[in-house]
Amino acid sequence: MRLHDPWLLALIVIVPLLLWLQRRGRREAAVRFPTLTLVRGIPYTGVRRWRWLLPALRGLAVVLLIIALARPQKGKAESAYYGKGIDIMLAVDISGSMLSEDFTLNGQRASRLDVVKSVVRDFVAGRGGDRIGLVLFSARPYAQCPLTLDHGWLLQNLARAQIGMIEDGTAIGSALATAAGRLEHSDAKSKVIILLTDGQNNAGKISPATAADAVKALGIKVYTIGAGTRGLAPFPARDIFGNKVYQPIKVDVDEDTLKLIAQKTGGTYFRATDTASLQQIYTDINRLEKTTFSAPRYLDYTELYPWFAIPALLLLGAEAGLGHTRLRKLP
Repeated sequence: MRLHDPWLLALIVIVPLLLWLQRRGRREAAVRFPTLTLVRGIPYTGVRRWRWLLPALRGLAVVLLIIALARPQKGKAESAYYGKGIDIMLAVDISGSMLSEDFTLNGQRASRLDVVKSVVRDFVAGRGGDRIGLVLFSARPYAQCPLTLDHGWLLQNLARAQIGMIEDGTAIGSALATAAGRLEHSDAKSKVIILLTDGQNNAGKISPATAADAVKALGIKVYTIGAGTRGLAPFPARDIFGNKVYQPIKVDVDEDTLKLIAQKTGGTYFRATDTASLQQIYTDINRLEKTTFSAPRYLDYTELYPWFAIPALLLLGAEAGLGHTRLRKLP
């Protein structure tokens, strides 16, 4: 619970002053009497005894409006989270070859990227105490999501990943270096990169071997995954009539490079040739060591000002209604 603009509450102190000025500034009587001695002793009866209610309603309404202007909020907080977990950067290849449909999803042919998204969602769901980030790469890397405990936001960024959002190519070394840069200042005792690709390094300014040496120096472990069937893979295309057809393309995963990266950094190389094997790989990686860390956790704010503004408007309406009906004061 917090106030977005708490300084506005200082306006509440002027409410009594406004009511006093209003009372002082009343218009003069339409009919003057030489003396009020005879009527001062008459007791208040009927509605006269309730006329104090009008300024009270107005004052309370102004107070509620001031609180509404201060914007009370509930739900969002920034607090230190302590838990067992590791820091993980996911590096996912989104080059054109990831469109190959040699995997299945729910019994239907699916692209490698769509299956990776599905499997990673399940993987993230089982890592509630971990900070996880995302790097997408093809001809160059792109940091899609920093390390975060907000896994919902992470998965939203993963869902937005599309083939073609970065120029085509496969920059494994540059992707590895970018992911390592996100982990460089991490306080976690265990830092991991999970790199998935279906091709060979043919772009970028950093070679995979050089990047692996730098990652090793930072104490980061890399698990590499080569995705795709062995041999030929069906690649979707359109014929002259606009129908979807498949063209066989050669699968060319650079397993030697991926094995070298994993070996240098103390990780493991995996080969995923179908959906089941990819799921098993992430299940195996899920059995990683744990460590304790702290990080800020963010939640969404819920605005509470309507709970004050609406009653204030109702009180003003009641004050106006009573002032012109039951509590109306004649000159």
